[in-house]
Amino acid sequence: MEKMRAVLVLEDGTAFYGFGFGYPKTVIGEVVFTTGMVGYTESLTDPSYKGQILCFTYPLIGNYGVPPYDMKDEYGLPLHFESFSIKAEGVIVHEVCFNPSHWSSIMSFDEWLRSEKIPGIYRIDTRALVTKLRTQGVMMGILKPYYEGEKIDKIELLARLKESAKYGSIDYVAKVSVKKPVLYKTRALRKGLIAIIDCGIKLSIVRSILRRGFDVILLPYDVTADRIVDLAPDGVVLSNGPGNPKLCKATIKTVQDLIEYNMPMLGICLGHQIISLALGAETYKLPYGHRGQNKPCIDIMTGRCYVTSQNHGYAVGLNSLKRTGLKLWFINADDKTVEGVIDKKRDILCVQFHPEASPGPNDTAWVFDYFAKIVERRKHAV
Repeated sequence: MEKMRAVLVLEDGTAFYGFGFGYPKTVIGEVVFTTGMVGYTESLTDPSYKGQILCFTYPLIGNYGVPPYDMKDEYGLPLHFESFSIKAEGVIVHEVCFNPSHWSSIMSFDEWLRSEKIPGIYRIDTRALVTKLRTQGVMMGILKPYYEGEKIDKIELLARLKESAKYGSIDYVAKVSVKKPVLYKTRALRKGLIAIIDCGIKLSIVRSILRRGFDVILLPYDVTADRIVDLAPDGVVLSNGPGNPKLCKATIKTVQDLIEYNMPMLGICLGHQIISLALGAETYKLPYGHRGQNKPCIDIMTGRCYVTSQNHGYAVGLNSLKRTGLKLWFINADDKTVEGVIDKKRDILCVQFHPEASPGPNDTAWVFDYFAKIVERRKHAV
């Protein structure tokens, strides 16, 4: 492994030289960082990281190895992954553990990346990289592993990077959404059916709804409102996902039409942004986003603060909520950005954080209980 080198070049010309691991190929993506200490299998398989090169701030990654995808829960969903493959374009860490120790591990972190053709770089100063991203904002980068003795032309790599499309201009949702409906059955006493518009869903969201007694039908991002209504669901969930929410025009139109049907809705992360846009709010890009398992959010209705799991680079503008009918629900305790909105009259709930966690604390799993109660109340009132 020591013989494979790697370089990460940022769009401002900064270059980080280190060692390469994983699969030896060149990738381009938006360079972002996560502050989570554990959960690398969940993070890298989160579809919200599509199009991004992920830097882990925790200095050692891979010490508990990688479990098999066929280690599943009662619904047939993989226990330790949020999709069925790595979605991040590349990986940046300070140190890699090549000899993991865990009873469930079947391969090392390096072997996993190699098997899925994902490149990585390690032994760079990740603190310096993160300081730059926090100061200047996230930026595009090109990651190239190479073998010792191979000549590397930084100017050529930088030119290639500058010719590539910017992250915010690419519709990544279309790349990660299901192509046709997928039905999941609950093992509990059936309470109804929840339709999920898949914009890049984490499987733990599906699991969280199934465990509350609802069947789940996963639908493509461009499904129409009429198609959803034909399925007669008891509620609709808008999932998380990658990219710029303003590019999700088909999904925004679907949500606008669904609101006319007065259907209970829950938006999570990108889904929260899409619902807000559908009602007339605005979104904007954060300087370096919120990614990690330790982000404090305050419920302004109760004053309680929750530690949340997050992964997003865009946010809903607070001042733009005035004309939407949505009320502020949660704020970020660090930078006071919008972390949740609510419309009790129309039974619309939206959270920017991830109540399903995975990885992360389970402090806000009650959001699913809240939505389930709304759906059940609506159902019994009919």
